[in-house]
Amino acid sequence: MAPPSAHRSGSNKRAQFGLFAGYVVAGTGALIGAVLLVISLWRPDTFLGLRSMATDLAAPAGQAGAATRTETRNIFEAIAGYYDAGSKNAELEREIAIARVRLAEAEALELENERLKAALNLTTGDTAPITTARLIGSTSSSARRFAYLSAGRHQGVTAGMPVTSPMGLVGRVLEAGADSSRVLLLTDSESMVPVRRAVGNVVAFAEGRADGSLRIRLINLGINPLEIGDVFVTSGAGGLFRPGVAVAMVTEITEDGAIAQLLSNPAATDVVIVEPIWQREAVAAAQAPLESDSQPDSQPEPQAE
Repeated sequence: MAPPSAHRSGSNKRAQFGLFAGYVVAGTGALIGAVLLVISLWRPDTFLGLRSMATDLAAPAGQAGAATRTETRNIFEAIAGYYDAGSKNAELEREIAIARVRLAEAEALELENERLKAALNLTTGDTAPITTARLIGSTSSSARRFAYLSAGRHQGVTAGMPVTSPMGLVGRVLEAGADSSRVLLLTDSESMVPVRRAVGNVVAFAEGRADGSLRIRLINLGINPLEIGDVFVTSGAGGLFRPGVAVAMVTEITEDGAIAQLLSNPAATDVVIVEPIWQREAVAAAQAPLESDSQPDSQPEPQAE
């Protein structure tokens, strides 16, 4: 039996006709294109109207495309500008933060210079200071109120010397080491300073309350003449503190005096002045009987047989 012949497009009349029609259309299109090309080269103005019509028909689509391209470019430019502005704003914020830090440092330096100038003004007073030092520590959790000074016996500091700041009295030296000292602050419960009202002859004692404030106890009891805002200074009684050093300001009135706020806050004080005892002879004379009473007799009394 002979094998079947291979299937070709010519065996199907419909396919053969379609192939022929395609060739005819392609040839016709090529011929028309060639004729139009020749005519356009021979007479370019022949198809001017058709080109104008085609351009007019394509103009809306071109405008829409151009608008789309413009809007897209504007969107991308806006996004780029947003990120650019954001980076610039972040940089400006960093610069502002740095400027604020520099401003704070400048203000702190200005305050430090003012404190040092005030300390220098203290050193030019009638009482020659022993030394200028810094408060290097204090007791914050203890019931007692002490501070530590960066000066000691090598700088001429001895026990009992007043410690002042540009704002007023801070306390007195309790113990003096070689190069450091312990200061009894005015707010300590064992501290008592003779004071008087800056305006008027009202004398009192300023006692520490161990809470940052002082109790003003009047010596002459009776009608309380004190008012809120009165400032008390050292009176000079006892000879330890020179008179006229600011101590505290009244914030509350009590039956026997007042509660006052310390003017020279140790927490906000760094530079202090160690002054000599105002009347050392009077203090020594007052302490002599106490020392003699505390010493035992040199010769014991004979015992009776």
